[in-house]
Amino acid sequence: MIAYSRPFWPLFLHILGAMVLVGATMAVLVLAIAAWRRPEVAGLRRGAFGTLLFLAIPSWVVMRVCAEWIHSKEFGSSSNDPTWIGIGFIVADAGLLVLLVTTAVAFWWNRGGKPVAGRIVTGLAGLYLMMLAVAWLAMSGKWS
Repeated sequence: MIAYSRPFWPLFLHILGAMVLVGATMAVLVLAIAAWRRPEVAGLRRGAFGTLLFLAIPSWVVMRVCAEWIHSKEFGSSSNDPTWIGIGFIVADAGLLVLLVTTAVAFWWNRGGKPVAGRIVTGLAGLYLMMLAVAWLAMSGKWS
């Protein structure tokens, strides 16, 4: 009922972008773990890098742009935002850094095939998934 009173398209696109971002991050985590067991299969490394580059980063852009869009419609330019919005913006902005570093390490892993790069990608993808879970809990629970 609360969502009905909100502007439809910004909220819909924000949630769609966030869902795709979580799915892409989970896919990268699964691909990286699978590549540990089968290091000779270069397609797993390529898949992790491609998922980050062509799915995770564009979905982050959609999620973040639509978050700003709905924030401007709902709260305007007030600096008195609820805590859950602050948590969401912190996770989104810090998450971009984690996402870009993960993509860069995945590129290094794709080119060189170094096992340590795969472990770093796995760790960063897991970290980012946990960050997204905290943001999801804050947004769904509307922490004040």
